Amino acid sequence: MLEKLKQIDEKYKDIERRMGLPEYYSDPEAFAKLAKEQKELSPLVEAYREYVRWENDLHAARELLSDPEMKQMAQEEYDSAKVQMERLEEKIRLLLLPRDPNDDRNVVVEIRGGVGGEESALFAASLYRMYAMYAEARKWKTEIANLNETELGGIKEISFIIEGDGAYSRLKFESGVHRVQRVPETEAGGRIHTSTATVAVLPEMDAVDLQINPADLQIDTYRASGAGGQHVNKTESAIRITHLPTGTIVECQDERSQYKNKDRAMKILASRLYEAEVEKQNSKLAAARKSQVGTGMRNERIRTYNFPQGRVTDHRIGLTLYKIDAVMNGELDEIIDALVTADQAERMRASVDSDEN
Repeated sequence: MLEKLKQIDEKYKDIERRMGLPEYYSDPEAFAKLAKEQKELSPLVEAYREYVRWENDLHAARELLSDPEMKQMAQEEYDSAKVQMERLEEKIRLLLLPRDPNDDRNVVVEIRGGVGGEESALFAASLYRMYAMYAEARKWKTEIANLNETELGGIKEISFIIEGDGAYSRLKFESGVHRVQRVPETEAGGRIHTSTATVAVLPEMDAVDLQINPADLQIDTYRASGAGGQHVNKTESAIRITHLPTGTIVECQDERSQYKNKDRAMKILASRLYEAEVEKQNSKLAAARKSQVGTGMRNERIRTYNFPQGRVTDHRIGLTLYKIDAVMNGELDEIIDALVTADQAERMRASVDSDEN
């Protein structure tokens, strides 16, 4: 591992050297590519260099252990260096895990009301608000692509894009069935109802990423409409794209510009086709993935929001928080951090097992 880290450190130094050369500095595209690579390697290189410093301290302390006058101080320094090296070894192993190539992408989030009629639509609206507030807190940008509302302010389905640094890395574990237990406003008897909504989080893709053949697309335009059938505008700016080979249909009607709607619909289509391919591959590995944090499949129940008890429970990691109001107001970091940590731990175990085999 140390030999590999030395090579990475040398590569990092080479990147720094090249970034100072006129031919790279005057070429924005080449410079941006190097800067991205430098940013990705930086945490690993910093951890490795800190490890080397503690290793040098450990060797120096070991040499002083034979000196009776310095032995106590040397032992303390030796023990401290050893603890720090073990901590950094763990951190480095984590940083060496293969990165998800989509982690830096923006995301397409799709929420659909499930079991529970109007109450499920109201819950879907609550989930959209939760994610929008989380995105706002992280200074991410949220744009609605398609929205199908109910008369009472619920959401039958919504597609929206969240743009921001590392959006997919934080939100990718949100895919699945979300369950709510609460007393609906329309319930006169005060009985608790259970409803569900489905969330799908897809890495935003471009058509070029998947090489979509234009001949495979049927593109229709229509007038955008809101809840109750009222027209949002009087021009045919809304776009419906059908991918003929798979029957996948994407609609986009939030923008008044037909061009913007088409561009956004193409990105959502590419994201859905990518997800379908990934799910097909993952189904072959389903048995191996059972112990992981989540497969991301839409039919997997992942979380329960129990309003009478004020709790949110993530079933994949057994985490329960008694702060439902804060969570519904977009304070998701505690849950997401725990999911990320659990996923990293699982991947580290898998890495160790593969090394032993």
